[in-house]
Amino acid sequence: MKKYKTFETERLFLKPTSVEDAEFIFELLNSPNWIKNIGDRNINSINDAKKYIQTKMLPQLTKLGYSVYTLILKQDNIKIGTCGFYDREGIKGIDIGFALLPEYEKKGYAFDSTRKLMNVALKEFGIKEISAITTEENISSKKLLQKLGFEPNGIIKLPNDDEELLLYKYTCFLL
Repeated sequence: MKKYKTFETERLFLKPTSVEDAEFIFELLNSPNWIKNIGDRNINSINDAKKYIQTKMLPQLTKLGYSVYTLILKQDNIKIGTCGFYDREGIKGIDIGFALLPEYEKKGYAFDSTRKLMNVALKEFGIKEISAITTEENISSKKLLQKLGFEPNGIIKLPNDDEELLLYKYTCFLL
């Protein structure tokens, strides 16, 4: 298998999510805020999580060289969340998203990892514009996106989904 780049911040390692992360992905995708803010992905077992990684994350990593990154605390090697780029149907260009286990929310990890990947988008991958989506009710994500410099850019619906989502855009320059 090809070796893909990992990145780091002062407190985190960001490594491409792999099937080795299935147990963690199972936990994350079934956490209350994932279900509430992102949606139920029907991941009911670790085997389902492996299949999800293999069908939803790894193909994009292979095709584009970037995808979802597992966030790992440097101090103790604990997996705490994900942050990554999505080539998502219904959104022009690349979308960035993030999620953390509940006990690691509101500690700046989403800001650190997202800001790092925004820099990587320009320097490593040549991405000049990044999109982000969230629900109206997800106040924390809206605040974080605005803190990172994203600007509201309308309301969209993804294919095969009736939920209206807020669309944000960011034009890249080094942070």
